[in-house]
Amino acid sequence: MNTATHTQHPWARIHELRYPVRLDELGTVLEEIRATKSRSGRNEQKQPEGRLVGNSADMQAIRKLAEQVAPSMATVLITGESGTGKEVVARQIHDLSGRKGPFVAINCGAIPDHLLESELFGHERGAFTGAASARAGRFELARGGTFFLDEIGDMPAAMQVKLLRVLEERVVERVGGTKSIPVDVRVIAATHRDLPSRIAMGKFREDLFYRLSVFPIEISPLRDRPEDIVSLCAEFIQRVRQEQEVDLFISDRAMQRLEAYAWPGNVRELANLVERLAVMKPGGIVDEPDLPWPIVESPSEPNSDVEVLSSSLVSTSPSLPESGLDLKAYLGNLERDMIESALNEAGGVVQGAAEKLGIGRTTLVEKIRRYDLRKP
Repeated sequence: MNTATHTQHPWARIHELRYPVRLDELGTVLEEIRATKSRSGRNEQKQPEGRLVGNSADMQAIRKLAEQVAPSMATVLITGESGTGKEVVARQIHDLSGRKGPFVAINCGAIPDHLLESELFGHERGAFTGAASARAGRFELARGGTFFLDEIGDMPAAMQVKLLRVLEERVVERVGGTKSIPVDVRVIAATHRDLPSRIAMGKFREDLFYRLSVFPIEISPLRDRPEDIVSLCAEFIQRVRQEQEVDLFISDRAMQRLEAYAWPGNVRELANLVERLAVMKPGGIVDEPDLPWPIVESPSEPNSDVEVLSSSLVSTSPSLPESGLDLKAYLGNLERDMIESALNEAGGVVQGAAEKLGIGRTTLVEKIRRYDLRKP
């Protein structure tokens, strides 16, 4: 073999493989690629994982809760819509805990039911067809660290019983084994589902719910904290700058559109958008027309006074003063009073007030922010 081959980048060796490819040869090349990537990234300064970004009141409260619970062994249950960053909060708690073991995560809804037990608790050799050797489960791998159970609401009922035993006794039994293995693990669970509703439907154990929610943390959706958009964009732009060596600048008008958008996919959707813009506008300025149509077509300013008035006012015929009036100011004051009244009647519940006014929750949140109304 030519000695020059040894100095080639490992990706180039892919083309030297003979077909049909032998698994041992392919494995060797892939290991070289992995090692090369590890060496090249060893000196890169990456953003720390588990960084909570945002200055809203909600994010400040979550940071404080994470700091309070981190040093303890209390089980934490993180709830919130998909894409709000539940794993980021879990990693933050782990990083602040001082535990020397690893952070191990598993998505309970992504693993078939018949494989979940083996993934969680491991198995002994011969426990089932294909179990050629013993294998440690995720609980054992997380020993001394934190085990994050994502989408715990999707865990099958049979596994819920076994998980409850682990949480109570801090021991696991591998599939096909009889030995109880102690595990020193901090457990954090998360779900986007309404667990009390699933308990009522008989799909989630009530005793497991109370065992998991020793310390509950709820993450609000991104649409309820638009003040975090700017700092989140800065964070994601910094990431693509480090990973892809491209830079972005988002114009003020485009940022207004981002702040007014409802973000059904939450923080994950915003992160994906920034990555997409980095491909479309590398090193350029992102302006309003560069944004996807759902964002561009969302109202950038909550100035549709008729939207509230047409759906919430009773039929009245106010007389016009002889001296005239400032119609915009008049309607603004009237809208503000109506929103304040609806919030008071709904006990400060935004969804309830929005239903009383006949408008969307996101629209009402924007108007509350515009008029600087505090929820009672």
